[in-house]
Amino acid sequence: MGGKGAICPKSLIPVLSTRLHPFRRISHRTVRMASPDPSASPPSSATAPAASAASSAVDFLSLCHRLKTTKRAGWVRRGVREPESVADHMYRMGIMSLVFEDIPGINRDRCIKMALVHDIAEAIVGDITPSDGVPKLEKSRMEREALDYMCKLLGGGSRAEEIGELWMEYEENSSPEAKLVKDFDKVEMILQALEYEDGQGMNLEEFFESTAGKIQTDVGKAWASEIRSRRKEGKQSGI
Repeated sequence: MGGKGAICPKSLIPVLSTRLHPFRRISHRTVRMASPDPSASPPSSATAPAASAASSAVDFLSLCHRLKTTKRAGWVRRGVREPESVADHMYRMGIMSLVFEDIPGINRDRCIKMALVHDIAEAIVGDITPSDGVPKLEKSRMEREALDYMCKLLGGGSRAEEIGELWMEYEENSSPEAKLVKDFDKVEMILQALEYEDGQGMNLEEFFESTAGKIQTDVGKAWASEIRSRRKEGKQSGI
C-alpha cells in the first residue's frame, strides 16, 4: 500500500529486528491513513467520506491479516507441527466468551469483543514471550505504541476508541470481564496444549505448570479443572 499516511513506529523496528523471529518483523512499508488533506477541496457529496472510511478499514484489516500468519511462539519453540496462529487463539477465546453460562454482572458482548482484540497489537510486535528476554514494561510499551498506530490506521473515531479501551481494560485486568477473558487466555492455551499432546505425542507439561494457581474466576477454574482431568485420564489410559 502506498500514498499518504503514517509509517509503522520507528521505535519498534530495531527492537523487533534483533529480538524477535523473522516472521514477526515489522514491514517498513508506508501504510495509507484516512487523514484529511488541508489543500483539498471539501467533499462534494457523502461518497468521499465513505470512501475514506472504507480505505481506512481495509488498511486496518490488511494489517490484521498478520494475526493469521503469525504462529504462537511457545508452540514454535517446542517444535509443534503446524502450530496455531495468534488469530486461531483469539478466535477460540471469542467462542469461549460466547458459550459460558450467564454470570450476574458480566457483559458477554464485552467479553467477546475483548477476546477479539486482546492480542491485536501482535499484528505488529509479534507474540513476545518471556523467552524473548523483553522486560514486561518494555513489552507493554511496545504493544501500546503498536495499538495506538493501529487505531490511527483505522481512522480514529468511536470504533478505534473502543478497541483501545478494551485492550487497556484487558491489559490492566481492571474489570470482571477482563479477569474472565484473561482466564480464557490461559484455559485456551492448556486446552490447545492437551490437543497437541494427544495429536502429536508430546509432553507439554510446562504450559500446564505456567497456569497453576493463576486462574481467577469460577468459570475459568471449572474449565481448567475439566481439561486437567481429561489429561490425567488420557495418561492413565495410555492415550
